[in-house]
Amino acid sequence: MTPELKRLNETERWIAWVRLAAVPFAIVEVGLLSTDYPPGYEKWAWATTALLSAGAALFYLLSRPGAFARAPRGIGLFGLVLDTIIVSAFVLIYQYEIGSPVNQLFFVLLVEAAVRYGFRGGLLMPLAIAPLLAVAEWWRETHFDNPHDFQPDHVVFPWGLLTLTGMIVGWLVDRLRRETATSQVQVGEAERLRDELGRRGDVLEAATRCARALGSSLDLDEAFEAFIRELRGLVPFDRMAIVLEEAGTAQVMAVAGLGADVVFSRGSRQPVGETLLAEVLRSGQPAYREDMNDIRYPEEREFMELGLHCRIAAPLLRGPQAFGMISLVRREPRAFKSQELELVGLLGRLVASAVQNIRAYEAERSTVEELRRLSTLRADFVSLVSHELRAPMASVVGSAQTLLLRWRELTPDQRDSFLGLIGSETDRLAVLVGDVLDTSRIEAGTFTYRFDDVDLGELVRDSVAGVSLAQDEVRVSADVRGEMPPVRGDRDRLQQVLTNLLDNAVKYSPAGEEVKVTALQLDSHLRIEVADHGPGIPSDQQRLIFEKFGRGHSAGSPGKPGTGLGLFIARSIAEAHGGSLEVSSAPDLGATFTLTLPLGASAR
Repeated sequence: MTPELKRLNETERWIAWVRLAAVPFAIVEVGLLSTDYPPGYEKWAWATTALLSAGAALFYLLSRPGAFARAPRGIGLFGLVLDTIIVSAFVLIYQYEIGSPVNQLFFVLLVEAAVRYGFRGGLLMPLAIAPLLAVAEWWRETHFDNPHDFQPDHVVFPWGLLTLTGMIVGWLVDRLRRETATSQVQVGEAERLRDELGRRGDVLEAATRCARALGSSLDLDEAFEAFIRELRGLVPFDRMAIVLEEAGTAQVMAVAGLGADVVFSRGSRQPVGETLLAEVLRSGQPAYREDMNDIRYPEEREFMELGLHCRIAAPLLRGPQAFGMISLVRREPRAFKSQELELVGLLGRLVASAVQNIRAYEAERSTVEELRRLSTLRADFVSLVSHELRAPMASVVGSAQTLLLRWRELTPDQRDSFLGLIGSETDRLAVLVGDVLDTSRIEAGTFTYRFDDVDLGELVRDSVAGVSLAQDEVRVSADVRGEMPPVRGDRDRLQQVLTNLLDNAVKYSPAGEEVKVTALQLDSHLRIEVADHGPGIPSDQQRLIFEKFGRGHSAGSPGKPGTGLGLFIARSIAEAHGGSLEVSSAPDLGATFTLTLPLGASAR
């Protein structure tokens, strides 16, 4: 099974388990929790539940590797269509329950599409859901006793939320797939480097042993004898010789094997002429004669008489200049392997002298160290990129696996706890990814703004209300003093600044304390102050907290999570509006962040 097919199978398997888990929920909802069905509606609810059960069982079987391999993408698309039909049916049936959150079932389709198709699925599925939302709202208006007419915001707002959520989830899925693909490539590269390092290590080990043999004695004969013994164990041969060139004459310095005493014996000399040595001296490269049946050099006739057919010769180098060769011969044609050819070439350089051998070894050792260093740098880079994502991803995956494997064993409170953890860690991932993207865009100068007239008083109230709804441990109040003229700015970006300041104030405030937001006009500027009663910020850290990845540390706020990007982004947005973001604080006296915007501010 290919990696892509395996990924698709794992995705469908996971979705199949989710469908199966949804069946008991549907049964409980239809049979126990829902009452006062309109005539005929209970029958349709049970029919839809039966369809869900049948579909869950069918796709659980289809998600097996053997069945899935036949048409993986077709099965996935069919599953998404079937899920859309089932969810749409439940939504229409339960529209009779006024105020029911049944429309939230569309988020299931959204996540399923994003998991399968990434950003495209997360973007296209809301388009497919939009008419279903409209039909559901029309159905509620026309079929049930409802004091409200058709409400467009019941369609537009959920659709917008679905679109934003789909884009975020789809982008995260695509990013995860890219990171996975990159990791797989890096694993393959690491394995290749490991094999290469192992092979080169073997070559280096062999070369080292030969170098030690050459340097084992100051006597040349003893050194060559030790070298030949070592070489016989590394590259088996039937005959070997070391030949040097001096003034146009080939001198045999060492010889071993067949005919060593009668053919080109040790100490013998003869003209270089048109021998293989002459070619090696000219090219400075190893020469390989796979089969000497087609006699090319004069000495090969005598080798053939000895029954030798395959020969390799490597130059002995002094700098770039070849001054001799090492020759190995075997009986069988084509007997040398590529690894042996490489090793003999390396040995040819080592035989030149013990000094050159040491230099060659050091060069190879440096190459290995550089490869290891590059491998370490690659690992450090991957670790740096994945560090901030690892913890929340581990929490999400661990919680999801626990729910998947132990759903029936867990109590409802435990399930809610795990689901809450998944939600909070997913939000943390989204914030982290958003902050990293915003930071990179700010540094690249591509951070976009859409300027319009902004009612800052209304923006303050909305931001305070949003933060208050998200938590209940810290009171958040707004004090908008007088009528505030509109400011020229990007409402979404300014709300991002306020939300960041409020989130920080709540995070560092003790439970039961109050975070107060004050907005007022001073001359030609609008000023917003966010004051908390937290541990405060030491004066030597008040500049650091506005720098990228800068985080303050004090005794009253140990272990607070964060990337150190929020205030950097907030100040960048304030400055882009022609304003400023400052802080005044002291240890144990809380902190007050002040956002100042000029009236009529525009992008710089």
